[in-house]
Amino acid sequence: MKTALLYLLAIGLLSSCVVSKRYPQKLPLTKTAADYALFQSILQEDHPGIYWYTPKDSMDYYFGRGKAMLQDSMSEPAFRNVLNYVLSKIRCGHTSARLSKDYGKSNDTLRNRFFPLVLKIWPDTALITQNLHRKDSLVTRGAVLTAIDGRPMQQVVDSLFQYLSTDGYNLTHKYQTLSNRGSFGSLYTSVFGYKPSYAVDFIDTLGQPRRAAISIYTVPKDTTRRPMPRPSPSRKERRALDLAANRSLRMDTALNTAFMELNTFTKGGKLRPFFRQTFKKLRKEGIPNLVIDLRSNGGGNVTNSNLLTKYISDHPFKIADSLYAVTRNSRYKGYQQSVFWNRLFMIFFTRKKSDGAYHFTWFENRYFKPKKKNHYDGAVYVLNGGNTFSASTLFGSAVGFQQNVTLVGEETGGGAYGNNAWLIPDMTLPNTGVRFRLPLFRLVIDKEQPKGFGVQPEVFAGPTVEAIRKNRDYKTEAVVNLIKSRKDTCVTGVVTYAGDPLADGFGWVINVSEESPPIIVGINLPAAYRVEGLKVEACVYKTGAKVPCHCITQPDGYAIRTIKRL
Repeated sequence: MKTALLYLLAIGLLSSCVVSKRYPQKLPLTKTAADYALFQSILQEDHPGIYWYTPKDSMDYYFGRGKAMLQDSMSEPAFRNVLNYVLSKIRCGHTSARLSKDYGKSNDTLRNRFFPLVLKIWPDTALITQNLHRKDSLVTRGAVLTAIDGRPMQQVVDSLFQYLSTDGYNLTHKYQTLSNRGSFGSLYTSVFGYKPSYAVDFIDTLGQPRRAAISIYTVPKDTTRRPMPRPSPSRKERRALDLAANRSLRMDTALNTAFMELNTFTKGGKLRPFFRQTFKKLRKEGIPNLVIDLRSNGGGNVTNSNLLTKYISDHPFKIADSLYAVTRNSRYKGYQQSVFWNRLFMIFFTRKKSDGAYHFTWFENRYFKPKKKNHYDGAVYVLNGGNTFSASTLFGSAVGFQQNVTLVGEETGGGAYGNNAWLIPDMTLPNTGVRFRLPLFRLVIDKEQPKGFGVQPEVFAGPTVEAIRKNRDYKTEAVVNLIKSRKDTCVTGVVTYAGDPLADGFGWVINVSEESPPIIVGINLPAAYRVEGLKVEACVYKTGAKVPCHCITQPDGYAIRTIKRL
């Protein structure tokens, strides 16, 4: 028995030694060169958009540059950086490299050391939003960072952009990626290296130029001050917390506005019942304004994005002019994640056309009809930004030009013309274990859109130094100001039902006088006021939408701000 226990202990010690020795081990050139050659071949044969923005001769040049960057005894993060440098030149936001699974399980001490500054970055500005050294009274939140180790911040940002993928020529997504918590520091140390300290130049909150040295932040090993452990939430409670983090609805009764926050379109978020309950509630309560916040929505399932569009769109819409893969049976499938299911999908849902590509014809030029039940016809404001990506961009593309929809914020991170996506398996390189995402389909959303840019806002609301320092939600502020600026018209009249809207009627209206056209308020007349002949006083405003009818001129749609009986 003792011998067996000693044997098991020895095995455990040996296995832990293997893990500790493996990282941060260096990769020999024989391994990185072999994996790089495979990486290049996979992209050249299987990536559906490899030459969409960058011509072949230019990509060949970048492949050569990447190969020249390989060195003997490279770290795995350094090799990953080489791959990301090359991938960024494809200009596909869904194609990027990441470290191996083994590296993630390792005890690499570098993972406990961080560049201490968190930044919000936009053109010409890098604002410090947090210093991990909380007791540092010199380099504080709100200071504008101008240089690190003598490199001007514009030079630093331009250098880091070389390792970030985006759709086409879109820079909003790159700026936002660097602004996401931890991203700047992680990429900066990966590219420029870890140091015990960094010299930083900055302009403090009083407008004075300053210089300081900041040390690398190391996670403290002392656990004596850890807070008392709290009871873990139950599985049901965790599920509720996860759902609330993914989607939520709040009502602002003073503004008569609903705020819907959607942070994902992925499966598992129970979005179908959430949408059904939300739009039923909006109809019953007659809410005239809806704000849909997609700023943190990186995409997900197209079915969920389509479902939201059906509740908002006032016209049949499509999501694809073309959708195709360049191969159905890759000779590199042995390196592909979920290859069985991907292959099954290709066989049953794609069809080869005369151009030699395999088209997913079910979505190509197919028009989807808006919902009739609980369809929302009020004023809609969509908040977009650099993290608005993939499937969330499809929504903005479909409804953005409607009269009752206003896009607020910044250009979306996802391309309005199209992207490479749909099925996006990881490809694992055999010698290093480093992985990269490989989209299998090329999607042209709208061939009439400018190529290489995101969905543009109608009302731009971007960051400012003052707004970030004061922790203001400047995009939501812009929407609230838009809603408050709508001009109200206060009238007295009689409520009457002017026919079923589905049968070319106008629904509920307020007849102001026999000479004037009725004010059509069917979208949000509260149920308690839907009484034939009821005399009311109401303050209303134009939603921007026209009421569909077989008329020479379609009448304006109105929404009620306030209403009372007379």
